[in-house]
Amino acid sequence: MSDAPLRIGTRGSRLALAQTNMVRDLLAATHSHLAPAEITVIKTTGDQVRDRPLADIGGKGLFTKEIEEALLAGRIDLAVHSMKDMPTVLPAGLVVDCLLPREDPRDALFAGAAASIADLPDGAVVGTASLRRAAQLLARRPDLKVVPFRGNVDTRLDKLAAGAVDATLLAVAGLKRLGMADRMGAILEPEEMLPAVAQGAVGIECRADDARTRGLLVPLNHGDTALRVAAERALLRVLDGNCRTPIAALAELADGVLRLRGLLARPDGSQMVTVERRGEPSLAAALGRDAGAELKQAAGPEFLAAIG
Repeated sequence: MSDAPLRIGTRGSRLALAQTNMVRDLLAATHSHLAPAEITVIKTTGDQVRDRPLADIGGKGLFTKEIEEALLAGRIDLAVHSMKDMPTVLPAGLVVDCLLPREDPRDALFAGAAASIADLPDGAVVGTASLRRAAQLLARRPDLKVVPFRGNVDTRLDKLAAGAVDATLLAVAGLKRLGMADRMGAILEPEEMLPAVAQGAVGIECRADDARTRGLLVPLNHGDTALRVAAERALLRVLDGNCRTPIAALAELADGVLRLRGLLARPDGSQMVTVERRGEPSLAAALGRDAGAELKQAAGPEFLAAIG
């Protein structure tokens, strides 16, 4: 039936469900003839293994593999993802050609009265599972002690409150989507902490040959977000980025110009190379590839080999 309900696959975290409900509500508001979408929670390997860094158990694909298998098997019609968790190469037969308007991509610092990385006490212990955050922290403050820190937002804030660490960082976008903006710490500008590739962007994945679902998603796609994410992910793909590679990127659109900033670092922050590009928004992916190539050349093969 043409008006049969769509089946949406998602991880079961509170943030994943909040984003999925957002997509369901948008579909209902945009297509009044559709029956309410059905949500299927799929537990991923990344959700089940919480005692080790992602890099040690396989990287980003651990948050998408089981969901994509359900898509390819036809058990669900679409999947809702945080784009920062998505590998740059999708399985054959799947596409992400719908992105929702991007939320604030910056990071927030939770560290009591400290309003910046510079304000942290000497030798402060910072908890984070992100090599990107760790590398940038250590590049600016080599005296800091960075320790692994996984778990959902509530878990990490509870650990912070209990004194397990002196500080931690969380994505502003996730806090806002969880209705926790009132608990937000100091927001770090990109000049101080460049965000993860596609941070704050929600993408919807479906089968390439599913014309019905792809057609229903067309009105939901946000063009500016799609351009920004295309630039950032093109940069990442050139670098063959994985969870062992501290990479950051942020593309912004203003006055008809796309500005892309990128960063590649050693995990200990001892070396960091940066790049910036400006150009026509329609050239987003090309700008990203060019910026990624410059980072790769500036870093050199020994740098990348040491990271990998």
